[in-house]
Amino acid sequence: MAKSQETYNKKEKEKIRAKKKKAKQQKKEERKNNAETGGGFESMLAYVDENGQIVDTPPDPTKKKKIALESIEIGVPKKDKDEVIGKRTGKVEFFNDTKGFGFIKEQGTQEKFFVHINSVTGKIKENDTVMFDVERGMKGMNAVRVEIVK
Repeated sequence: MAKSQETYNKKEKEKIRAKKKKAKQQKKEERKNNAETGGGFESMLAYVDENGQIVDTPPDPTKKKKIALESIEIGVPKKDKDEVIGKRTGKVEFFNDTKGFGFIKEQGTQEKFFVHINSVTGKIKENDTVMFDVERGMKGMNAVRVEIVK
């Protein structure tokens, strides 16, 4: 004679499934019985009062303020592309002609600034005294409009 296909685990799992199904059905019945009918669209609306708080009552029309459209700023104002700080003097500390870049050390502050060959008027080499402007680049301050001082 063959053994029964149902084992203890199968019976327990079936009991648990039936119990969950029954609980789900009871919750559904409770929600159905306790549901409020009506309310409609008006009960779903929310308003913002003069202080910016969300309330369920409509705002008082006497407290309404007129605002000019021109006074509203929707973003951060754009900066100019070239943020020029001023003319400075310095000494070319390093310059590689083949790669087309180098560094200039400012005389007053001893700060170093990156310089590219495209920003140079004329030819420069190491230890030349130069005048330059500084502007913000992608990785920091860059020397631009570089001229040799004679």
